[in-house]
Amino acid sequence: MRTLEARIDELIEGCERLREENHALRQQQTNLMGERASLIEKSELARGRVESMISRLKGMEPNS
Repeated sequence: MRTLEARIDELIEGCERLREENHALRQQQTNLMGERASLIEKSELARGRVESMISRLKGMEPNS
């Protein structure tokens, strides 16, 4: 009977560790998704700037 109680205690502790790990992973996922969104936004801004510069440079070309 004692070993069954010990095993149940181990399972409870394991469940708690998994619950904590799951919470930490969800928090990390949330942080990474926010970082990803920020990087996408920065990339789109940079793309817009580059396209604008290309347009201005093309406008400066002498007509052939």
